[in-house]
Amino acid sequence: MWDKFKKKLDLPESYISITLGLLVVLVAGILTYNYFVKNQVQRTEEETAKVEQQNKAQEKPELPAKYTVKEGDTLWSIALNHYNSGYNWVSISQANNMGNPDYVVVGQELTVPEAEVIKPEGDVMATTAPPKEYTVVTGDNLWSIAEREYATGFSWTKIAQENNLENPGIIHPGNVLRLPR
Repeated sequence: MWDKFKKKLDLPESYISITLGLLVVLVAGILTYNYFVKNQVQRTEEETAKVEQQNKAQEKPELPAKYTVKEGDTLWSIALNHYNSGYNWVSISQANNMGNPDYVVVGQELTVPEAEVIKPEGDVMATTAPPKEYTVVTGDNLWSIAEREYATGFSWTKIAQENNLENPGIIHPGNVLRLPR
């Protein structure tokens, strides 16, 4: 089939090779151009979305305001949206005389009061208190100590790290452990 095609064209093989090479270069150029154009468009869309998000964050709704709870809302997220501080959930809870601030219902209408923005002072996660000392008793393990001291057993890793325990699964009655704050 190839031989019949070459005879019909009556061109030397080198011309055909050059033509096919140019065709490959042309297709590769088009694909490369499209790749970069699409990436530029995508970057532009991402930058536009970021700018819109920043503008939306800077726009504070006028207060006091009425707010209808949507799926996935919490008092924290509502306060974050209206005050740029989730700590103002307390203001919303108090303004609506909420018995249980953890319980909001989709469709519930809340009053978002005008209030001073609550921001924690300093680093909330900073620990300034010295570690507490705890003497291990029979039956203790790091999980149970963490549950008692931190209200979550998952904090056993803090205790292990603070005391440089090589094998946190082995502690003995009488050991004195430092409990970080």
